[in-house]
Amino acid sequence: MRRLPLRSLTALAATGLLVLTGCGTDTRSDDPQDTAAAGADRTIRAQELMRLTEVHPETGMTLLEGPTFDAEGKLLVVDVTAPAGEPKVLRVDVRKKTSGQVHTDDRGTYTSAQFSPYDGRIYLTDFSHGEIISLAPDGSDPRTFFSGEVDGAAMNPDDLAFDQDGNLYVSDSRGMSEGEAIGRVVRIDREGKEATVLADGMAAPNGISFDSKYRGLWVSELTQNRVSYLLLDGKGQVTSRHTAIRVDGGIAQTDSIAVDADGNLYQALHGRPAMAVYDRHGERLATVEVPGRAAEKLQSATNVAITPGGTKAYMTVSGPAGGYLYTFDALARGVRQSNGG
Repeated sequence: MRRLPLRSLTALAATGLLVLTGCGTDTRSDDPQDTAAAGADRTIRAQELMRLTEVHPETGMTLLEGPTFDAEGKLLVVDVTAPAGEPKVLRVDVRKKTSGQVHTDDRGTYTSAQFSPYDGRIYLTDFSHGEIISLAPDGSDPRTFFSGEVDGAAMNPDDLAFDQDGNLYVSDSRGMSEGEAIGRVVRIDREGKEATVLADGMAAPNGISFDSKYRGLWVSELTQNRVSYLLLDGKGQVTSRHTAIRVDGGIAQTDSIAVDADGNLYQALHGRPAMAVYDRHGERLATVEVPGRAAEKLQSATNVAITPGGTKAYMTVSGPAGGYLYTFDALARGVRQSNGG
């Protein structure tokens, strides 16, 4: 499996090219090879649901990200590399296996999507332009929620998480192209008026998700293959920070993160169509992977959404074969922390 070189998303966006990076019901198999093994040796084989996108001639690739369920149970997905005029946000009916355009424009490089618990709008991170964009639930009424510098530096916002009051916590992946640990976690209040750096000196932060109790944040640092834990004080400020998990990814790197109702972490992998699953103590529980020959033309599993209240999981996977949705049965039910980012 060939892996694309990691280069700056910002620089490539200027030329119309981007690299692969981030940015239900019980269907558990009875196959003992899938379910009998426990711990790090356990493999969960995801099943193909549908192909959503093909490689765009204009950008030379396709990259699906940010899956999140809307109030009607439809799945929204962003295509990071979609050119102007092509769907940049899609809505998928996972039962009918159909999709349609929600939003497009002529400039955005959207790497994640989430619905706000405060106003119900869709929030998108625009990596290239350092902005947070919001849309009405039907994709209309685009607004710039936040733009500009934070503490004297523009952001490269990758993923985002909402607290229970609707404030945003954003992984700012500054320094990725330079290989410098100057990334940040930025908190933006729900009105979009105040932005605060909660943590800095991070190595290309990518995935970000609250734990199951909203007591702290899990943040993946792509260029160090580690997941850091930021303990919060209840007022949105960081009281401590430590390396929680070191991911043995081989050629793959840590992308987005989701958390289920039991507090398990689903760590997506850039460079391999797979996810590593850990419990909150850092124990490796399983590896979710695309099986067989299908994996040879797919290069990354960027993110996952677990059906709210159910266990059916939908993983975004991309590569030379196109952009796909794969499904598997999660280890626990889906909650807000496992629905977008």
